[in-house]
Amino acid sequence: MDIQHCTELNEIMQMLPPPPGSFIDREELIQHVGDFALSQGYVVTIKQSKKDKVVVLGCDRGGVYRNRCKLVDESSADHARKRKTGSRLTNCPFEVVGKKEDGLWVLTIKNGKHNHEPISDISEHPSSRRFTEREVLLIKDMTEAGLKPRQILKRLRQNNPELLSTPKHVYNVKAKLRQGNLTGIGMVMKVNYKSCVREQSKSFLRNFKSLRVKSSVENSHFSTANEPSWRLRNPPRVPNLIGGRFVDSQSFASIDVTDPATQKVVSQVPLTTNEEFRAAIFAAKRAFPSWRDTPVTTRQRIMFKLQELIRRDIDKIAANITTEHGKTLKDAYADVNRGLEVVEHACGMATLQMGEFVSNVSNGIDTYSIREPLGVCAGICPFNFPAMIPLWMFPIAVTCGNTFILKPSEKDPGATMMLTELAMEAGLPNGVLNIVHGTFDIINAICDDDDIKAVSFVGSNTDGMYIYARASAKGKRVQSNIGAKNHAIVMPDASMDATLNAVVSAGFGAAGQRCMALSTVIFVGGSKSWEDKLVERAKALKVNAGIEPDADLGPVISKQVKERICRLIQAGVESGARLLLDGRNIEVPGYEHGNFIGPTILSDMTTNMLCYKEEIFGPVLLCMQADNLQEAISIVNKNKYGIGASIFTTSGVAARKFQTEIEAGEVGINIPVPDPLPFFSFTGSKASFAGDLHLFEKGWSLFLYPNQNSDATMERFAK
Repeated sequence: MDIQHCTELNEIMQMLPPPPGSFIDREELIQHVGDFALSQGYVVTIKQSKKDKVVVLGCDRGGVYRNRCKLVDESSADHARKRKTGSRLTNCPFEVVGKKEDGLWVLTIKNGKHNHEPISDISEHPSSRRFTEREVLLIKDMTEAGLKPRQILKRLRQNNPELLSTPKHVYNVKAKLRQGNLTGIGMVMKVNYKSCVREQSKSFLRNFKSLRVKSSVENSHFSTANEPSWRLRNPPRVPNLIGGRFVDSQSFASIDVTDPATQKVVSQVPLTTNEEFRAAIFAAKRAFPSWRDTPVTTRQRIMFKLQELIRRDIDKIAANITTEHGKTLKDAYADVNRGLEVVEHACGMATLQMGEFVSNVSNGIDTYSIREPLGVCAGICPFNFPAMIPLWMFPIAVTCGNTFILKPSEKDPGATMMLTELAMEAGLPNGVLNIVHGTFDIINAICDDDDIKAVSFVGSNTDGMYIYARASAKGKRVQSNIGAKNHAIVMPDASMDATLNAVVSAGFGAAGQRCMALSTVIFVGGSKSWEDKLVERAKALKVNAGIEPDADLGPVISKQVKERICRLIQAGVESGARLLLDGRNIEVPGYEHGNFIGPTILSDMTTNMLCYKEEIFGPVLLCMQADNLQEAISIVNKNKYGIGASIFTTSGVAARKFQTEIEAGEVGINIPVPDPLPFFSFTGSKASFAGDLHLFEKGWSLFLYPNQNSDATMERFAK
């Protein structure tokens, strides 16, 4: 019973049906089913079609004939049983139905099971021998010019070296041309079937129904003549990416993505269904063996192409970040460029995955270690860096040879989707990168799924600890980069102008919505001499919508976040802090409904105040005082967080003492935001990190590659 049950499960998991959904037209539905089928190892064909009403798609096993035989006279010499001609059938119970309802084509699964194994080499299926529309027209022109089928085929292969068609297929097309079935019709067996609405093409469709195999690069583009339904909605609905195909979710639940400066709805994010999540996992799992075996130099070339494409489209990506997140265009460009540094780092993955070797560790034995990809990995992203943090995750992961499930923030997913399209355009194979959307349910699914081997998370402390506990309980490798409370110690000998510029930039830049934002300044010897000039510099900052060229800081991400920041400011005032600068009631002309908070400065802070204990994540700077450097270091070290800490001083002795004794992952000397480049590890500590392996360089590489030690016996022969 158990063996039979396991066998049934394996059969079901081998080839999943396409995710159901709604589509603008019949052609898009057919393309969706066809592309998804190819990623699962089967090919679909049109079994039944009624124009503008219904289309039934089945599984084409590649020319399998039903065993329909007719008997002949046994006394005759021809005693063999003969197969009846014209009996090409699918012999597979798989069937999906598309029906037109209320102006949309709705896809439903009638029977999602197959009775055969996946096609091992999809290129050998007869459907791969179909000609494109352009190729059919070229055949027509070359035939009229007097070229022979072999000459025609030779010329076609000059433009398409992967063309598998034979002269026999050219003869068949020529026969259809002579019959007049293709006259004036640019029609061909292609996945999108753009011309199948024409009545003249019906006979051709009946003879060439199988969907043509397309490459991953071909699949990743969308023609303007046949835009997918998620692009045509108003507002547009963000799609999932499953098996190399951008598909509209079947889920009826969605979350509005709003412009924080205007409250205008920019797009809608669906809550990915469990079936769609499982389809994404299966696509990643299926793609892993071949991607793992792809040479690392080939994987690197895709990253080279990706960084080129990101530079090409950086203006569009930055504009989207500003629209969905609210940060200024300057900060948006920095967001993309910091992520781009990681893509560039991934281009050198061959050196990062080098193992170790020691010869003759024992008599006649050499030992070496290698690093191998884990399999399916996942990343969960926050809202504050819509481009940088996804680029922290999937480029390194996939270049190491893993496949990846990425969940962007539901608050600003647009930049991630743009980067995903660029990754597909760069040549990333189907299934290597998959995108799902949602909140708690999808996060729980990522933590619980046995096929996911590692999870990387960046976000809040509460969410990060929950993800770390739940995912690690399932035996996964987990990397959870979480809360922060970054401090700067200002010594009396610090350069005033340089220090003030650094503190204001680090404290209020990006509206304080970054994990490395400077939250607290400790003035050694007192803050009175610094306060007036600090307030003056902060007041000079221009608060405006991010798209405005004069903006120094934009709105925070949502009204709920603004309300939380205001509550923490008020809690500090009620606890005895002095409010040197209040930005809570700022008004921005033309953007009266925006989530704006101006620079805010609280002084005379103590460590027991709520706004000091909590991560504010807004444009709020807290000022404290200490009698000496040792007391200041003690204040920093007692805080539960430990990502970054800085000191501003002209004393080498003070700088050395600070560097040695401070308990923080990133340490800056006269640098307010000590962010490392990708070839150094990003190392939070204490309550700012949960896990064993950090981002970037060897830490990230080890997160994805378990060391494997092997012993090799070397035979020695006497001369």
